[in-house]
Amino acid sequence: MVFSFFKKQPEKMPERQAVRPRGADTPVPAVAEAKSQGKSLTGEVLKPRAEPLQDLDFTPGAAAAAQPTPAKAAAESFDDGFDDDLGTWSSMSITVDQDVDPLESAVEQVVVLFANGQDSAARNLLETFVHAYPGNEGKRFWLMLFDLFQVIGDRQAYDKLGVEYVHLCETSPPPWHHYAATGHEAAPRNHGPRKIYLQGVLTEDNPQAMTELVSLVAQKAPAIVDCSKLIGCDDEIGGQLVELLLRARKTKVSLVLVEYEAFLKRLSDRSVAGECGHEPVWRLLLEILQRHGTQERFEEKAVDYAITFELSPPSWENVQAGESAADAVVQHSDDAHYLLGELKNSRFDDLVPVLEGSQHPILDFTGVSRLDFVSAGQLANRLAPYKAQGKDITIRGPNRLIAELLAVVGLNKQVRVIVPKF
Repeated sequence: MVFSFFKKQPEKMPERQAVRPRGADTPVPAVAEAKSQGKSLTGEVLKPRAEPLQDLDFTPGAAAAAQPTPAKAAAESFDDGFDDDLGTWSSMSITVDQDVDPLESAVEQVVVLFANGQDSAARNLLETFVHAYPGNEGKRFWLMLFDLFQVIGDRQAYDKLGVEYVHLCETSPPPWHHYAATGHEAAPRNHGPRKIYLQGVLTEDNPQAMTELVSLVAQKAPAIVDCSKLIGCDDEIGGQLVELLLRARKTKVSLVLVEYEAFLKRLSDRSVAGECGHEPVWRLLLEILQRHGTQERFEEKAVDYAITFELSPPSWENVQAGESAADAVVQHSDDAHYLLGELKNSRFDDLVPVLEGSQHPILDFTGVSRLDFVSAGQLANRLAPYKAQGKDITIRGPNRLIAELLAVVGLNKQVRVIVPKF
């Protein structure tokens, strides 16, 4: 066996230089060379600084103070969430303000949760805040919690809270006001009649014009029907209206027509003896005469009806005496417009005739159980032009959760908000 003493040794891999951190005194070669020649890496001649650099401040918080915080930037770009156009509602902007009153912030959290239907979350916050804010400050939360229990219909929790309120606040709790449990539909705290405005020419193509009146008669709720801007109606609506008036009379529901004279004359002009047509309009004319006309005038038209349609006319009934109580209600009414139930995504189109027809319109919220945030904004937009015209607008009787929401959207600066005392 031959052993070679000249065997080729295996090649070694070249050793890589260890990467070591470069100290302050170890410049990058290219930078060092450029610096020694008084030039930049781009070849520009470097000029000496006219004055030395200022010492940097490394104290805690100095760097944060040098730049605007996200909260400050958000506050500078705050948008109030309202759009000038009534038909739109812009996104609600969120701002963080270091100077916000914690109490007002807590109130706003509660009312926005309640407005959005998050009753459990609102209740949890209120039950915390009634103990976190003692004295007069905390009283706002107590009263909101009482109203929340009324809206959701929890009488047991209401009574338990009342006992605690007496013990801690040394005063009587507010009285219980009934709200119907189904759908949180609220019954008005007083029994003032609802005022409804019928206007223009009512046709079967727009059945919504009669919806509110139909609902009130079904609920046996008193109502005042303002006909001052009512021009006329077709046969379909005429038939519906006369049936509602007859039903209200039979069930003893106070349904009173006011400012009806011009409308009555138009009905009479259309009801011509011998012209067989518009039979529902004839019956509507006779019912209004039955309520507000004379017996002589009623019987004259009743004979014309019998001749024209060969039908027996309704008999004269002395129903005007029965309407005297309702007329008294009208005379003592403050002409308020009553709103009811939960107001969600409402544009408040029905308020236009109310706001245009009075220099001092009153919107009664005693029957409103909840107002959502979008509707609150729409209400602010709806009322703003009339406030600019100098009208004195009042919102009366809202529960405290709604009243606080009106303040959040700034309505308390546009109108008078009267919260009921207990």
